[in-house]
Amino acid sequence: MKEVASEPVSVAYKNEEFLDSDDGRPVRILAEYLQPMQAFHRERICDTIVFFGSARIKPDGPLGRYYDEARELARLVTTWSQGQVSPSRRYVVCTGGGPGIMEAANRGASEAGGRTIGLNIGLPHAQPPNLYTPTELTFEFHYFFMRKLWFAHLARALVVFPGGFGTLDELFEILTLAQTRKLSRAIPVVLYGPGYWNEIIDFEALVRHDSIAREDLALFDFADDPATALSLLQKGIAAEFDEGRPAFAHSKRPLPRGA
Repeated sequence: MKEVASEPVSVAYKNEEFLDSDDGRPVRILAEYLQPMQAFHRERICDTIVFFGSARIKPDGPLGRYYDEARELARLVTTWSQGQVSPSRRYVVCTGGGPGIMEAANRGASEAGGRTIGLNIGLPHAQPPNLYTPTELTFEFHYFFMRKLWFAHLARALVVFPGGFGTLDELFEILTLAQTRKLSRAIPVVLYGPGYWNEIIDFEALVRHDSIAREDLALFDFADDPATALSLLQKGIAAEFDEGRPAFAHSKRPLPRGA
C-alpha cells in the first residue's frame, strides 16, 4: 500500500493561524513588550523624553507654529542629551511615530544627529511611520495599552503639545500614574501652549469641584517657547537625577496590609 506523505506540522510559535487566534492573544501581547525591550537594550537606550501632540498639525496649517517649535525643542533636547557623559544613550526623543507633532519632534532630533524613537500604532485609517525614525527604533503596535506602557516605561520627562483625544488619553495616563504615586520616580510634565490647554481643560474647575487636589496642579508646568520648555525639562530631570546606571521605571510596590 502506497504511503501518503503527511502535511508538515509547524511548531506553535511558527503557526500563524494560532498566533492570529483569540487563544494566541497573550503571545501577541508579550511580543509587543519583548521586541521593543530587546531593541532598547541593543541600542543602549535607557530613558526618553516623550513628545505627545496632534497628528493633524501641519507646518503650513493654522497651528503650524507648534510644528516648528516641537521640531526646535526636540533639536535642543537632543543636543543637550548628547552632552551627557554616560555609557548609555540618555534622554532620547520618543514619539508616537506618526505625522504632525510626532513627525516634527522626530525630525528635530534627527537633524541634531541623535537617535529617536517612533512607537507607531495600527489604525483603521493608515498612519504610516514618519521618515525621521531609524528602522531599528520604529515599532508598529496593535495594542494601545502596550504602546502606552512603553511611553511610560522609559520616560524621564513628558512634553505635550496641542492635540485631541489621543493626546489627552496619553497625557492623563501619565498624570494619573503620577497623582496616584504608581511610579518610582517623578516625571516632569510640560504642557506646551498654555492658551490651548487652559481653553480646553478648566484645571481650576477640577479643583473647585474637588475632583482633584490643589497640589495636583503641581504635577505639570506650562511653556510657550522652546527655551522655556527645555529649561523646565532640565530642571525637573535634575531634581530626580540618579548618578547610578539608568534603568527602566518601576511601579511602586503596594504597602503591606496594616501599614
